[in-house]
Amino acid sequence: MSETSFDRFRPHPWHGLSAGDNAPEYVDAYVEITPYDGVKYEIDKLTGYLRVDRPQGSAALPPTLYGFVPRTYCGERVAALTPAATQGDGDPLDICVLSQQRIERAEIIVPARVVGGVRLLDEGEADDKIIAVLASDPVFHYANDLSKLPDAVVNRIVHYFGTYKLDPVSDEPNPIEVVETYGATEAHQVVAASMADYEATFPQGDRRQD
Repeated sequence: MSETSFDRFRPHPWHGLSAGDNAPEYVDAYVEITPYDGVKYEIDKLTGYLRVDRPQGSAALPPTLYGFVPRTYCGERVAALTPAATQGDGDPLDICVLSQQRIERAEIIVPARVVGGVRLLDEGEADDKIIAVLASDPVFHYANDLSKLPDAVVNRIVHYFGTYKLDPVSDEPNPIEVVETYGATEAHQVVAASMADYEATFPQGDRRQD
């Protein structure tokens, strides 16, 4: 049997993995950060490995698993869903995944059911945070929309992303504006738009970030 490239090389998490067979309702989330990480990690776009970005800016830690949906890109179609946005942020689509059991490791693929999202502007750029639940988690079986989640859970997510870039030793203004939250139907539209933005930005065979 001949050896394939998949036998020798790890696929790039952004370009080499799939958004999921049933996207946009169900997606495969690639996890960069867990709720127990005091340091923010993010994907290195060139190599596909996790890179240390910065320590968390405040005492608050991520409230959920946090990562991105492979083969998505926040470009003009995502920005068009946020009227005040100047453009998309040029990154893969961010996603938060709720699980009733502790998941303490990153660099994993998590099958997730999309239930809503938080619409953010980061210095004027669209920076949506999709909210999802672990697809196989029976505790969250009832949650088919953001409105079904406890308010305290949603508020914690909104508060974290509304403050996570604040520098406690600087007088610089907060670059983040929380615009609104939205339910499953609109979240599916954002995921679909980001998948279309990806295909337009990275034509088949050209998956490298400029």
